[in-house]
Amino acid sequence: MKNVYFFETQIGSIGIAEESHRITNVFFETDFNMEVVSDKNKFLQQSGFDLKETVLLTDAAKQLDEYLKGKRTEFDLPLAPKGTDFMKAVWNCLITIPYGATKSYKQIAEAAGNPKACRAVGMANNKNPIPIFIPCHRVVGTSGNLTGYRGGLEIKQKLLEIEKSKI
Repeated sequence: MKNVYFFETQIGSIGIAEESHRITNVFFETDFNMEVVSDKNKFLQQSGFDLKETVLLTDAAKQLDEYLKGKRTEFDLPLAPKGTDFMKAVWNCLITIPYGATKSYKQIAEAAGNPKACRAVGMANNKNPIPIFIPCHRVVGTSGNLTGYRGGLEIKQKLLEIEKSKI
């Protein structure tokens, strides 16, 4: 059974989803207009999720809240992202980026074993189904500039500022 529940956070309404007791997705308001109830219902019908708050989803929301308040630097959640083998290799590299640090797309490509795959790393970041818990916001351009983020650059900036302020 696939469940999703929406939580109000300091960065807006966030949907967290789980299947078989593992976190599978995080949804930002930018993923669809969560202000409109019909859009939420349409999303639920199309995605196959049931709107249900589970113990795991409540724990994930609690950990996310602690992180956003600067009280947590690591997550302790069972994650089950779905993607290609290369995407999973990239996401595994992202999890190793320390709290408060950033790495470039090139550094992640090298760590994933394909130094010329900077654009593919960018695509894997874009397709990361569990942002924040898998910290794709910690990946920046080679010069340190912020680049695209599914939740929007404003949220990416805020996440990085939270981390930098607590180091």
